[in-house]
Amino acid sequence: MLEAAIDHVDRFGIAELSMRKLGAALDVEGMALYRYVSSRDELLDAMVDRLLDQLYADPEVLLRPDDDWQTFLRRTAAGVRALALQHPQIFPLIATRHRAAPWIRPPLRSLRWIEGFLAALLSRDFSEDAAVYAYRAFGSFLVGHLLLEVSADGVDPVTATVDPAGGGDALPAGAGALDLAAFPTLTRLSGRLAVEDLGEEFEHSLGNLLERLEAARARLA
Repeated sequence: MLEAAIDHVDRFGIAELSMRKLGAALDVEGMALYRYVSSRDELLDAMVDRLLDQLYADPEVLLRPDDDWQTFLRRTAAGVRALALQHPQIFPLIATRHRAAPWIRPPLRSLRWIEGFLAALLSRDFSEDAAVYAYRAFGSFLVGHLLLEVSADGVDPVTATVDPAGGGDALPAGAGALDLAAFPTLTRLSGRLAVEDLGEEFEHSLGNLLERLEAARARLA
């Protein structure tokens, strides 16, 4: 069912996904799909999880024993970009969808992916504070750039995340409860990940951009 839902959105866009239309594509009644998911929202979340799990399992993205941290980040960025270009209609959901842990920011809110990312940096001599900072800065850069890239291909990142029925389905009972037992790094760093220092992060990113522009101005004079 998830592969069929992903294929449907790839072909027709997120606004055209409904349980009725997906059921028709699978040759079953739309109501029959509620045996597997309790709402359209849960289906969307499951689609996001499926694609991010595929990314996490990609040997071209996973940390290798001989990788330095720059190589790891470059391959991770390439893997996420490939995912965005392969599924441009779904990528805005991956980048912005409200998850069970909304305190985790920036997006790409797969707990398994974030756990692996932070653990990789910690294993490459990043302090905990530096690993959290790198996660947030890297995620902000990556998601911002890729949302612009898929937008250039005609995807609207705003309407792609809105339920066309208006308001969306209610979250299933217990969806707000989150068990972090399987994610020891996230558990340990949850307080740092929840800090909202967006102003400082913005100023740092802007400063880096201005330095690059100054170098370009001198180089291209």
